[in-house]
Amino acid sequence: MSEEEEYCRDCKAAPGAFDQGRGIFLYDDRMKYSIMKYKYFGCREYSRFYGRALYLYGRDQLALWKPDVIVPVPLHWRKLRKRGFNQAELLAEELAKSAGIPVDVSLLKKSRATRSQKKLDAAGRKKNLKKAFQVVGNPSGMRILLIDDVYTTGSTMDVLAHALLEKGASHVFFLTVCIGSNR
Repeated sequence: MSEEEEYCRDCKAAPGAFDQGRGIFLYDDRMKYSIMKYKYFGCREYSRFYGRALYLYGRDQLALWKPDVIVPVPLHWRKLRKRGFNQAELLAEELAKSAGIPVDVSLLKKSRATRSQKKLDAAGRKKNLKKAFQVVGNPSGMRILLIDDVYTTGSTMDVLAHALLEKGASHVFFLTVCIGSNR
């Protein structure tokens, strides 16, 4: 996608339930390695850099979107216990420091454990995520900014946006550290 284009090829072909979103870095081999170290080898200190990058490269979008709250993509409790932290929550907290937007970690819950999405295609990801998330707070009338580490097919963001909009959110946007190369 070029800088002049407003929507990636996927969003033009099949728009998600979210209003708009942006990935900061291309999910190339270097970033795959960096994200892997961040998530699976406990390099939590990466969240400071990534969170600052989300702000620096996303602040124009934040000014346009005017989100009321930042909501990290939740992890299932088993995965959280195994990993020891939710990478999206750390990113949200770092972004919030720069942006001055509150973080709400209680609005969404991952109520069902799912298989890893890494090796699934778009249809497999959607099926895998079906009924995996619950809105447990009240998003009525809110402009919500979802945060995650990687956007590949958009399945997670789409499922979460649908759920939040069904419960009354007025707008749902997303920022991710990385975005797939064909987006």
